[in-house]
Amino acid sequence: MSGGRERFSPSAYSARIRLSMPEEHEPGALMARNAETAAVERGASDAAETAPAKDFKRLAEEMRAYLAAPRGMTEEERKEYGEKLNRAVLGYLREREEILALISDRLIRLRIHQLPGGHRQYQTLAEALFAEVIGLGVLELLLREKEGLEEIQVVGTRIFEVRRGTVSRSSYSFESEKEVERIQQNLVLYNNDRINPRKRWAEVMLRDGSRVTMTGFGFTAVPTLTMRFYTARSFSLESLAASEYGTISGPLLQMLRGVLKARLNVVIIGPTNSGKTHLMKALIAELPEEERIVTLEGRLEMRLGRDFPQRNIIEYEMEEDDPMHRSAQAFKLALRQSPERIVHAEIRDEDANIYVRACTRGHSGSMTTVHASALEDVPEAVTDMCMLDNRGMNPERLVKRIAEYVTQVGIEMRIAANKRRIVRLGELRWEEGEVRVRDWAVFNETDGKWIYPEPPPPAVAAYMAAGREKEG
Repeated sequence: MSGGRERFSPSAYSARIRLSMPEEHEPGALMARNAETAAVERGASDAAETAPAKDFKRLAEEMRAYLAAPRGMTEEERKEYGEKLNRAVLGYLREREEILALISDRLIRLRIHQLPGGHRQYQTLAEALFAEVIGLGVLELLLREKEGLEEIQVVGTRIFEVRRGTVSRSSYSFESEKEVERIQQNLVLYNNDRINPRKRWAEVMLRDGSRVTMTGFGFTAVPTLTMRFYTARSFSLESLAASEYGTISGPLLQMLRGVLKARLNVVIIGPTNSGKTHLMKALIAELPEEERIVTLEGRLEMRLGRDFPQRNIIEYEMEEDDPMHRSAQAFKLALRQSPERIVHAEIRDEDANIYVRACTRGHSGSMTTVHASALEDVPEAVTDMCMLDNRGMNPERLVKRIAEYVTQVGIEMRIAANKRRIVRLGELRWEEGEVRVRDWAVFNETDGKWIYPEPPPPAVAAYMAAGREKEG
């Protein structure tokens, strides 16, 4: 510095010229303009900023656009690159190293080695840019402690952690909501999506099952992020009976195996994150590998083909907004593909009637989940959904039919004594004009043990006895 003036820097001047006048043939030039537009939309530009800060932001937007530009000769290669970007943002080490190398290479090609003002907390300009366009800010600290981490929930500046099913307020927090919005913009840009005043939400789904759901200010009171990580690597009823999980007991294990052998239709209820999907996969792991299974989901989240690659499984992803791929069409095709069991992620209004018909026409041993507060309410909840298509059915007869043939065995799951548990297992019956549950097992939260009010029916008990003899 001399006479109060900043010394001329050729590299800094080069950076300013390149950033203010991007070449049309440069990869990501169009994306750079889009990224700058997005920055204006979210109020990123600030007239009061210093020139060095503006230069860095402009370079960050150009780099974000460069990374977001599609790469690969085929659609599959482009998808793999997009997933690599998402995994880098979500803290996966190998992908982060690869993206940092891309940023460094880009700076070399642009002949940009420094910017006025610098970013002294980082060793290189590439690292400073990586932190801006990829990094998760304070969430980086959480991701270093990934053992047992199942979800990160961000509400405004507050952060909550879900570890082994238990939610707790994190000791970390964001300094401002703008930091959350920056992370949101990185994630949506790398998925050719947007969060803006016209569309104030977005979702990102990785192939390994990890998922990010985000909402913007105006749709929710504050911006939110929910990162749900795919953590399970193996599924078995025996592992759920181990002390590490404590989801079921030894007798419960035998009851569930008996239910599968007897080919009874199963319904599972419970709040989000109570372990319903994990239990369903553990039940499927008990089935013979050659059994033909068809799954139907609104979004492919169970990923049975990934977890059971050798099994005879067909997975449908239904789209109610697309007339050609709605649940009715999926069910129609699925029933023509000789399924031995149908696994339906969740009964919804549109497909309740079809699932009921499938369970009563030879597809015994099927499984599904339903939103209900108690097992006794399940048949009526399914009936209400069936009645929405105005077919003029008798509701009482329909409730009776569902209780007897569709929801034969009910399982309720919940976080109890700090673990995901089956808190109730029983047989649904129609007796004296109402639905009743014959409880086989109930979890007692007072002493942390299961009690067994009534024995399973003879068909299940016979298979339980056969299984015990085989193990003996």
